[in-house]
Amino acid sequence: MKKILILGGGTAGTMMANKLFKALDRQEWEITLVDQHKTHYYQPGFLFIPFGIYNRSDVIKPKGDFFPSGVKVIYQEIDRIEGEENRVLLTDGTSLRYDFMIIATGTQTRPDETPGLLGEEWYKSIFDFYTIEGAVALQRFFKTWEGGKLVMCISELPFKCPVAPIEFVCLAEAYFTEKGLRDKVDITFVTPLPGAFTKPIATKMLSQLLEEKNIKVVPDFYLESVDNEKKVIKSFDEVEIPFDVLTIVPVNMGSEMIERSGLGDDMNYVETDKETLQSKKHENIFVLGDASNIPTSKAGSVAHFAAEILFENIMSAIENRPLTAKFDGHANCYIETGYGKGALIDFNYDTEPLPGTFPLPGIGPFGLLKNTKINHYGKLIFRWIYWHILLRGKEMPIEAHMTMAGKKTTPVN
Repeated sequence: MKKILILGGGTAGTMMANKLFKALDRQEWEITLVDQHKTHYYQPGFLFIPFGIYNRSDVIKPKGDFFPSGVKVIYQEIDRIEGEENRVLLTDGTSLRYDFMIIATGTQTRPDETPGLLGEEWYKSIFDFYTIEGAVALQRFFKTWEGGKLVMCISELPFKCPVAPIEFVCLAEAYFTEKGLRDKVDITFVTPLPGAFTKPIATKMLSQLLEEKNIKVVPDFYLESVDNEKKVIKSFDEVEIPFDVLTIVPVNMGSEMIERSGLGDDMNYVETDKETLQSKKHENIFVLGDASNIPTSKAGSVAHFAAEILFENIMSAIENRPLTAKFDGHANCYIETGYGKGALIDFNYDTEPLPGTFPLPGIGPFGLLKNTKINHYGKLIFRWIYWHILLRGKEMPIEAHMTMAGKKTTPVN
């Protein structure tokens, strides 16, 4: 029997397990999925926990609920991949062979990479919201905080869900306004980018939004360290920003197993062909989701759109056909902006987020780069879609390739 091995049971790995299980002859192919954790987290929901919109129970379910019953699941830590031998070694000594493999091990927050971040103020006045523990601790803190300097800092690029820090400061502004504390809370958004976002048109729109909300933006800030005693963050060019509360996006890195396997770059992301999603080092290894080093957002929408392409290409590889499906870097993100409103961006490798409308059969259109209530509802509805459709590998009414339909290519004042 031929073997397909999937490393990682998060969003990307679960989608591919479902797609392949439906498509492959079960008498001919065995699918095995390896993941050391049994709990699945709806990570976009972490953002809402500090503000009491979601609680812990709203964002967790057992991973096993979403794996097809015929897929073999091993809950164990991975030691390394031996690509030349078509073999994966687990930390308990188990050896797994494969004919084809999909790496979907994601990205991890690494606060230990920043000097001082894991100091005495960690989860006291310094928090992340990219982990369930950090988000819950911050929710508890905000309940009794009476104001001061709130700093949102992005440590380094790339990181998963690139719009989440912008959403955080917008939700914080609304939260403290509703609590009657806005005049006592100074909010600063600190980023290594030259502006609020990566591309000019979206940066202009989002910068104006933050300015309207009286949220200060500090661009081009490259975090060097955190001083717990003085309560300041320091840049490599010795700029210091004081805080009373620091919310931070820690350095993101791929799995250390990737480094041990010799498959990654200096951030432990797998070197991946950005169009075929094939490993650059082994033809029978493919990569999906945040584990890859393709030049697009590390976001769930990217994993979803890329999964359509990867499925076509792995089926072609199995049948010894050329890999003709090409991923265009399509990403699609709702941006929560507070007060029951949100924005939406849709872009790919070559096209930056543009204004206009986003057609969605039966539901749309949503406004692109517009702050509207329907975009907020789109964000909230997505949680149901995630659990019931996306993870299970079902068809979605959105094409994998980005379309220019509804987008305005001429500058908008």
